[in-house]
Amino acid sequence: MEIKADHVRALERGLAVINAFSADHQRLTLSEVARRTGLTRATARRLLHTLVNLGYVEQQNNSFGLLPKVLDLGYSYLSALRLPDLAVPIMEELVVRFRESSSMAVLDGHDIVYVARVPTTRIMTIALALGSRLPAYATSMGRVLLAGLPRRDFDRYRGEVVLKPLTSRTVTSKTRLREIIDETREKGWCLVDQELEEGVRSIAAPVANSHGQVLAALNVSCHASRSTVEQMIDEYLPKLLDATAAIGKRAGSLVRT
Repeated sequence: MEIKADHVRALERGLAVINAFSADHQRLTLSEVARRTGLTRATARRLLHTLVNLGYVEQQNNSFGLLPKVLDLGYSYLSALRLPDLAVPIMEELVVRFRESSSMAVLDGHDIVYVARVPTTRIMTIALALGSRLPAYATSMGRVLLAGLPRRDFDRYRGEVVLKPLTSRTVTSKTRLREIIDETREKGWCLVDQELEEGVRSIAAPVANSHGQVLAALNVSCHASRSTVEQMIDEYLPKLLDATAAIGKRAGSLVRT
């Protein structure tokens, strides 16, 4: 990554410390933070104590953990992003109709980030909530969003991304991924069958504003034992496309931030 003259290293390192924590690593020692961020112990110590003083991190004996104040960082973005508020009532109608979960996501780097979700029963071992991140290449919403990129941006993504086999069905060929994205761009929707997680199928379509700019992706996901691929295309897809059109109409000239 090219470092520009106005790049603030201290801020980058502070955010790296916050991102060192996760659902699997809710509490970390100073040594663990240093190791996970690649920082020296001295730098990690200064950053942790700064975050403690600011109320983002707490210290208990020799371990550290995030405090609820870190949610303010994401809430500022979600508050400015009006689209989820417009989408949720329509998503709720999808969930009631199909008794399956519906989510909305935007693209951030190589990942999709969940900005709205209306669940039913939990069908994935991955816990999904607002702010959850998943690899774009293995998700229906991710492929829809990749299809909405200018071709040069997708080519850059394809050159950078590492395609890991998350299940036995995951597409790991960059040539095949390009073909899928081209097909998705042409069809206007995408179905992923158990590539992210065994037993989980998902179908997604783009949400576009009145200028045709793709703002987000919307999906319906289900367990493979409940819905066949054919059923998702024949029954779910028409209603999903109706939903994305309705959300896009509500969005009007809303632009992607």
